[in-house]
Amino acid sequence: MTAAPHSGTAPLTLSVLDNALTGVGRTAQQTYAEIIELAKTSERCGYQRFWMSEHHAMPGATASSPQMMLSRLTGETERIRLGAGGVMLPNHSPLVIAEQFGMLDTLAPGRVDLGLGRAPGTDPATAEALRRTTDGEDFPSRVADVIGFLGDDFPRGHRYANVHAVPGPWQADQNRVPRPATAPQVWILGSSPYSAQLAGRLGRPYAFALQFGDADVDGAMSLYRSTFRPSDVLDEPYSLVSVGVVAHDDAQEASRQTTSAAMAMLRMLQRKPFALIPPAEAEAYAATAREQNVLDHYRQQYVHGTVDTVVDTLEQLQSRTGVDEVMLAVQGHSRSAMSRTVELIADHYDMAESTLTAAAR
Repeated sequence: MTAAPHSGTAPLTLSVLDNALTGVGRTAQQTYAEIIELAKTSERCGYQRFWMSEHHAMPGATASSPQMMLSRLTGETERIRLGAGGVMLPNHSPLVIAEQFGMLDTLAPGRVDLGLGRAPGTDPATAEALRRTTDGEDFPSRVADVIGFLGDDFPRGHRYANVHAVPGPWQADQNRVPRPATAPQVWILGSSPYSAQLAGRLGRPYAFALQFGDADVDGAMSLYRSTFRPSDVLDEPYSLVSVGVVAHDDAQEASRQTTSAAMAMLRMLQRKPFALIPPAEAEAYAATAREQNVLDHYRQQYVHGTVDTVVDTLEQLQSRTGVDEVMLAVQGHSRSAMSRTVELIADHYDMAESTLTAAAR
């Protein structure tokens, strides 16, 4: 994977992040069906990637295992890259993750991204229940283990030199068939200097999560580029930033959808159930001054409005940070509003037509 200038009608490469957000009154089954449809829409509209995130014990985020959902999406899509944005690695065995994503890449060769993050994706008690033990292994060593298992290239003498992820290169060698032509593309996720430096040092693509707060994305990207070392998978730095987005034909409706998303963040911080409530209910909430500050803060993090307003803000973000991709973390109580966001921005750039033209070359 080598970074290249943007081409086509759009001045930036665009992707989609689905957090499996579920509104009050909606079942998990309904949400999963809508996720499948959004992935198909994203592919049809010409987006580069469709990622899902990992959350636990959160009623408003229904997919605790993105890789489970991705396994279904490999059969529902044909072109778009599918990925986890991300797998919260401290919750998992590196070998199991390598096995699972090796399976996904076998199902959809050359289309699988594995984003690795170090946050728990939940509250402390749930994190303890997930992990059961704290063995002292740090995040960089876990990342190294995942990469080692995926490539089956631990050095001689390494404690895992004779431990192999299947499917993968080792299985191919044992069965006397060609090694897999592709492998999951490993990304480092984060929103801090720590993750930026790690991604740079490993020569891996870097994804910055801007939708959770006002972290210093400019500084992180600068640090990533300054510490970047070319690797066997990446010659030059390659980065994306994910940001909460709601685009709508009606700017007021876009604003109302962000109210539901902000209320969910407030309730999460208060450790209360936070399935997304309808905008009218969120607007009617009698917030304290402190709560209102939190609500206002998160609403300001979301890019929202008509498509012209939204794309102008996204282009400014890309120009300022120099990222190679912008990922739309679609927001709102209504899944139809999320789909509309994806469609409006793609239509603005004629992305579907550009993708078809490129595929025909």
